[in-house]
Amino acid sequence: MPTAETSSYSGPNWARTQDDYHLISGAGERAKAAGLVNASWYKCAVPRARMKQLMQREDAQAIRDTVLWYALIIAAGAVLVATWGTAWAWLAFFVYATLYTGPADSRWHEAGHGTAFKTRWMNDVLYQMACFQVLRRPSVWKWSHARHHTDTLVTGRDPEVAVPLPTDLLGTLLGAFSIKSGPRELWRVLRNACGILGEEEKTFVPEMEWPQMVKEARAWVAVYAVLIASAVYFGSWLPLVLFGLLPVMGGTWLYTFFGLTQHAGLPENVLDHRKNCRTVYMNPVFRFLYWNMNYHVEHHMFPMVPFHALPQLHDAIKDDCPPPYQSTVEAYREIIPALFKQAKDPHYYVVRPLPVTAVANE
Repeated sequence: MPTAETSSYSGPNWARTQDDYHLISGAGERAKAAGLVNASWYKCAVPRARMKQLMQREDAQAIRDTVLWYALIIAAGAVLVATWGTAWAWLAFFVYATLYTGPADSRWHEAGHGTAFKTRWMNDVLYQMACFQVLRRPSVWKWSHARHHTDTLVTGRDPEVAVPLPTDLLGTLLGAFSIKSGPRELWRVLRNACGILGEEEKTFVPEMEWPQMVKEARAWVAVYAVLIASAVYFGSWLPLVLFGLLPVMGGTWLYTFFGLTQHAGLPENVLDHRKNCRTVYMNPVFRFLYWNMNYHVEHHMFPMVPFHALPQLHDAIKDDCPPPYQSTVEAYREIIPALFKQAKDPHYYVVRPLPVTAVANE
């Protein structure tokens, strides 16, 4: 069982507020001044020949997993339709929404990296579909995630900090059901469709991509218009229950459950993914739903290694990394107390123990 020391904040000494997590604040400039932008991140040593093997992409495993995933969604949707109007519909909706949205996060993620399939158009199709299912504007989140990788948990630079400090415990709970983020994202879609782009997203989306953002938003508005029109025409909520915001709100809990294991409670403003990411052993069902993103140290350190090769990459670098968590339960035994402590003390974080042999490499 890995042990974790705890510490107070030891990075750049500025007083952080919630405003620092908006990318147009002054925190980004302070991060640059502190040498945290365009800096060199620590990487474990992997022989070049072995890394070349690990980076090989293929279609077969992603096709198998994607077909199985959508088959499960269709089956759950059929049960929901069949039970509509009965008390069982609530349970059917929960299962459907969980399958519709929960695994879409990891599919969005892997396809966005272009590593899910060897065939490019397959990545592109899955990315667009998963974006809709998880309610993330495709071009915006493509570049948002690129920034997340270059400036992971750097205050004022990373647009994907899941738990800004000090921890807003109620906000984190509401986020597990997209109660605030879902409607807010739809409002941004409407603004984009009108040609209005947010000042914050302009800080990480290249200007050449702005017209594409508008096109994608207008396509989404058209889809939602069809869904609303269908609901009115048939006199039923079913079209809106099966697609769009409602299943996102019903299924976000699953990817939140997985996603908090990635970085929650760990330090900001460090240049070593072994310190600000977690690798957590998970059972085969969880690994299928999460597409091996539980190997998160490995993924951040070498983001172009496909999901199916992450267990092998883990074996190659594990001796130079903190010990992995043996289960999701073990990870949450650390995360939950850390979030409560960070709600009172935003300078608190969990320190991951590095191997003795790795200390000299810092």
